Amino acid sequence: MTNPGHSVIEAAQPPGHSVIGAAYKQRKGELLAEFREGGTTRSVKGLLQALSHVADDTLKALWQHAGLPAGIALVAVGGFGRGELFPYSDVDVLILMPDGISPDHDAPLKNRIERFIGSCWDAGLEIGSSVRTVAESLAQAAEDVTVQTALIESRLITGSRKLFVEFQARTRARIDARAFFTAKTLEMRQRHNKFENTPYSLEPNCKESPGGLRDLQVILWVANAAGFGKSWDELARRGLATPFEARQIKANEALLSMIRARLHIVAGRREDRLVFDLQNAVADSFGYKSVLRTDGRLVARPSERLMKRFYWAAKAVAQLNQILLLNIEERLNPLAAEARPINDRFLEKAGMIEVASDDLYLKNPRAILETFLLFQTTPGVKGLSARTLRALYNARKVMDANFRNDPVNHSTFRAMLMAPRGITHAMRLLNQTSVLGRYLWVFRRIVGQMQHDLFHVYTVDQHILMVLRNVRRFFIAEHAHEYPFCSQLAAGWDKPWILYTAALFHDIAKGRGGDHSELGAREVRRFCRQHGVPAEDCKLVEFLVRQHLAMSNTAQKKDLGDPEVIKAFAARVGNERYLTALYLLTVADIRGTSPKVWNAWKGKLLEDLYRYTVRALGGAAPDPRAEVEARKREALVQLQLYALPFEAHRKLWDTLDVGYFMRHEAGDIVWHTRHVSRYVGTAKVLVRARMSPVGEGLQIMVYTADQPDLFARICGYFDQAGFSILDAKIHTATNGYALDTFQVVTAMLPEHYRELCSMVESELAHVLAAAGPLPAPSRGRVSRRVKSFPIPPRVDLQPDEKAQRWLLSVSASDRVGLLYSIARVLARHKLNLQLAKVTTLGERVEDTFLIDGPELQQNRKQIEIETELLEAVAA
Repeated sequence: MTNPGHSVIEAAQPPGHSVIGAAYKQRKGELLAEFREGGTTRSVKGLLQALSHVADDTLKALWQHAGLPAGIALVAVGGFGRGELFPYSDVDVLILMPDGISPDHDAPLKNRIERFIGSCWDAGLEIGSSVRTVAESLAQAAEDVTVQTALIESRLITGSRKLFVEFQARTRARIDARAFFTAKTLEMRQRHNKFENTPYSLEPNCKESPGGLRDLQVILWVANAAGFGKSWDELARRGLATPFEARQIKANEALLSMIRARLHIVAGRREDRLVFDLQNAVADSFGYKSVLRTDGRLVARPSERLMKRFYWAAKAVAQLNQILLLNIEERLNPLAAEARPINDRFLEKAGMIEVASDDLYLKNPRAILETFLLFQTTPGVKGLSARTLRALYNARKVMDANFRNDPVNHSTFRAMLMAPRGITHAMRLLNQTSVLGRYLWVFRRIVGQMQHDLFHVYTVDQHILMVLRNVRRFFIAEHAHEYPFCSQLAAGWDKPWILYTAALFHDIAKGRGGDHSELGAREVRRFCRQHGVPAEDCKLVEFLVRQHLAMSNTAQKKDLGDPEVIKAFAARVGNERYLTALYLLTVADIRGTSPKVWNAWKGKLLEDLYRYTVRALGGAAPDPRAEVEARKREALVQLQLYALPFEAHRKLWDTLDVGYFMRHEAGDIVWHTRHVSRYVGTAKVLVRARMSPVGEGLQIMVYTADQPDLFARICGYFDQAGFSILDAKIHTATNGYALDTFQVVTAMLPEHYRELCSMVESELAHVLAAAGPLPAPSRGRVSRRVKSFPIPPRVDLQPDEKAQRWLLSVSASDRVGLLYSIARVLARHKLNLQLAKVTTLGERVEDTFLIDGPELQQNRKQIEIETELLEAVAA
């Protein structure tokens, strides 16, 4: 990097601010160009210092040009005060004045200050400025810890040194190190909560997220305020950090700074978030290339390689932040609680587990896992002390193959899985301290592994721990209100650790390029054998990992009203014990992908599949006639509550076949019968809407004379009105009338559902009654995430088992108008739709349609239909 002390202004006489600005922009451009070409983590600090020096020189020249009096000072604060300036960060300054002087009472001074600030903007400096006296600065710092923090890092740029020295002395005298430590740690916790307490979000903020640069700055702020030092080397000299920790901090700080600097340069503005739009460009600036298998299949994109490196750095920063802050807290509070022995190796001190000696883990590696078992099982313990965390951080070299193959460690880990409480907290702590990835080497491979399916919002390791948490909650009485049916099933389950193990391994083989379910099943089988899991239990765990996607696929993509579907799924699970375990894992898995993915409708589909399969496994299954008669009897009982005329249901029911009664529950049959029975065979277009019985969105019924483009017209209306279709049951009665039922959701507030229902009933009926050609579909805008990671559209058309109907599967990026585009193609080829399953997985949709029609019997027409569908769903 070029000498950072090189002055941007070398003229003997003060030039105009336009000349100063041009020189500043030129010099900054040269520095960024030089860094863009060959910048490394070793040179990033030089860049930040050089940019700071260039800004200093520019500010001095502009200050001189503005003719400001000698008795005031220009002070750099915040990050600029540290002498580090990122390419597009604000240049934060304080115009400091002696007490008793105010620009509000001195018009010439006020004009000069305003002219100076304006000239800074004209010169290209994105300045953040404040104008205060010393007393005003101290008063504001007393009220706002953020201001106090900025003042701690202040340095003089130009102006009165005497005033600045007085200001620093008075600032230091006002600092209460303990209060400042408390305020900054509380502020850090609030910031972490804002980012969901994880550095592993898919679009992290490399400055503010947990494990980001701000976490390192917090350490230096509180250390500086307490007089412990201003740099990592000073902290190491004073014993607050070991030399090894200081080196680790510097390396990870340099990497995070490098990423942030390149992010600014790529974006051309201040941007601290690694958003999808920029990840690939930043990765390219690092020189990352795609990793391919020998067969040409993609293993890792450049962005995935960059993000994995970021996550590992953020994880290390989070660990070191915890260690050093605990150390500083102990120094600030020397009269802490006395230590209480737990056993020969561990103490309990102020609710923390502390090692009896710093070299415990080096001498006795088996004590590493024992630490976490004690954390689980010792009442009153809430964490690990700084001494313990440091000992773990420095004991990585002993967590080798011998450590992983030690039978005593196997026994300890099994005990952790089988412990009656604390399983979620223990596994999270194991991962945070990097012990989990060193004990389960296969887990290490998925730490920080991104999932660019636009479905998961967490990295693989965080998703796994989220699923583990969800499973654990089924067994905790305090969470029974969340998913009562799951908690009811869990209450009768004898070995929760089986489900915990399955959760831990279900996605552990992600990112290898093969079938992760099969690869994961092999890994968990190896784990079970190594850890002495009984054969029968091992068989169940392996089944759960191998089949963890089977239940959601069946529930969301197949016709649950078809007895053959239930029979096939029952044969797949084999018995009720396996079914119950798979159901619990499936619910936990879907809930652990993204807060937006789970909804009440998916919950109902899974619960329906579970109940139908239980009956099938009990031998009560597939007698469609008996099932139909049972539903009819239940519906008739409910109809008696509505005082309909005698035999009023007959007129409608005589036009409905077995398929209708198999696909609709008694409550839906009653709803249809009440509203439709008097209009059977008439020309009226009947639309009825109600709050969904599932408890989310609306349920909408349409009864009208059938027509080839009916489904397309309905989809067109829903798209235009802003509704998303979750499910569609399409039925054509024997008299040629369509009786269709839709589950839809909308962003509109649920308290307005009555007005919403009235609007849908009148508007949709009007749309269906109006003649004319179908309108062209709107080419809805795709989301920012989809643009960055587009999903290749796929269309699959296969005959069902009986070769009577066809199963159409469509996978594509979600957008407005997508379903309508598909429906238009089906209408164009006069294909009859019998069932539609619409599954939205984040920004991806996977829709399944059961269709039939004469054109499907011709190979040429099949290819034509598939081609048109691919064109229709292309984003």
